[in-house]
Amino acid sequence: MTAYIVRRLAWIVVLLALVSALTFVVFYVVPSTDPAQLRAGRNPSPDLVESIRHTYGLDKSKPAQYADFLERAVLHGDLGYSYGHDEPVRQLIFDRLPATIYLTLGAVIVWLAVAIPVGLISAIRRHSIFDRLAMGIALLAISAPVYWLGLVCLYLFSKDIGQFPIFLGSGTYVPPTTDFGTFFGSMIMPWFVLAASFAAFYARLLRSNVLEVMSEDYIRTARAKGVRERIVIRRHVMRSAMTPLVTVLGLDIGVLLGGAILAETVFNIPGIGRLSYEAIQNGDLPVIQGTVLLGAFFIVFLNLVVDIVYAYLDPRIRYS
Repeated sequence: MTAYIVRRLAWIVVLLALVSALTFVVFYVVPSTDPAQLRAGRNPSPDLVESIRHTYGLDKSKPAQYADFLERAVLHGDLGYSYGHDEPVRQLIFDRLPATIYLTLGAVIVWLAVAIPVGLISAIRRHSIFDRLAMGIALLAISAPVYWLGLVCLYLFSKDIGQFPIFLGSGTYVPPTTDFGTFFGSMIMPWFVLAASFAAFYARLLRSNVLEVMSEDYIRTARAKGVRERIVIRRHVMRSAMTPLVTVLGLDIGVLLGGAILAETVFNIPGIGRLSYEAIQNGDLPVIQGTVLLGAFFIVFLNLVVDIVYAYLDPRIRYS
């Protein structure tokens, strides 16, 4: 297992290098727009554009620019300087990352708390009224886009503009260190909106997995030996049925930590997704590159975590 983890960590480094190279090509080589021109603003003088190009090393060749970026990123953790915010990209990411982490973790807790019992009960009571109703609601939730559902919830339930103001969310994010009560109240609606489609998908996936596992021979053998149904479900069925969910969960958390753009934009949460959206609007290439690398890191790292968890959930899986 140790050798496997070391190899995977080495692959993470290689994958991040490939992602950084692809990102550099897409945003610096392919576009015809001059980053120095974007940084200089409207109607700049040629001298100002040339000065900015020299300050940021944009007058060098493209391979030299990429080599400089890799050297700064690897040796100093420097992801460049934002054109629009006049701040280091690393500082911008660290300032915005906590809000994204809070949003992601809260949504994960909500959708797992809903999806696991609903999916399990639907599988055990297959074709019952509960099963049909739960799967019908799940289908509707999967079909509802986050931005649409978020805007509808704001219109109906927000504290300031809602028709039925039952939540405290009013479009103003407050860090938990400042006022935890206000923070919690303002995040309830984003958590539920972001978790809605995920909870529906996970419930349907778990139901399918449980039904498949319950038809296996070893489950029938356990029942034939007189093992109580509750123990069969908990020790045998759920352990096997949860394995595919762990795969999807790792990917989903990695993507959300890289930036839940729609949810953060609708609810005005100053996270990584909002930062990426602003950077794309303003053509802030260093910020785009930094957030893409962050998202790639979360995805590949959480894939490694998923592989390790696999070995615990299914003892038959061994890595060498």
